[in-house]
Parts: sequence; structure tokens; C-alpha cells
Amino acid sequence: MVLTVGSIVIRVDDLERQIAFWTTALDYEPRRGDAGDFALLRPRDGAGPNVSLDRVRSGLQIPPRIHLDLYTEDQAGEVRRLIGLGATEVHWDKKPPDADYVILADPEGNRFCVVDVAR
Repeated sequence: MVLTVGSIVIRVDDLERQIAFWTTALDYEPRRGDAGDFALLRPRDGAGPNVSLDRVRSGLQIPPRIHLDLYTEDQAGEVRRLIGLGATEVHWDKKPPDADYVILADPEGNRFCVVDVAR
């Protein structure tokens, strides 16, 4: 048996706002026909896992038990772009000075990292 990651599910409060953020952030598109409590976002080019947004009331856990690592060769440019979309930078006292990642949070506080793969 072989398993693959098909979708990563993020719990959200404001589904429309989170659809707007994540589709633009990842260049994904929403699947047609989803109901008002759930949206599956797919990569436009078909490569990579889906991201699903599930409108379910849940408390934000800090630090999160799971988060996304988003890889890029232009970390500074992507961090600026994501902050322009509504993300915020998260400062962590234990982050090493030579870390290859920047911690961000989406508009609802869900954390993710932007990892510099050009290093």
C-alpha cells in the first residue's frame, strides 16, 4: 500500500477571507461546488497537495501542533508579498540566528514558515 498526502486541512473562522488569502498566497484555485463550510483549494498546475479550509470553531494553539513549511528561493520577496496579503510575522525567542525560515501567521493566526531553499 502506498499513501500520499492529498490535502492539508486548516480550521478557519472566516472561510471567504481565508480562501482569498490562501488561493493568492499559493496560487491555488478553489474546487467548484464546495458548500459554505468547506473549501478545497488545488494547485493550478496540479503539482503538490491540496489545502482544505474547514469552517469549524476551534481554539488557536500556540505553538501549533502542525504547520506548513513553504519553500522558496526568494524568501525576502515572498515574506513581503505574504505580509501584503494579510500575514503577520511571528517573532520566536528560540529561533536560531542562522535560521533558514521566517515564521508568519495567516489572517486568523495559523502559523506557517517561509523557508529559504536558496541557501
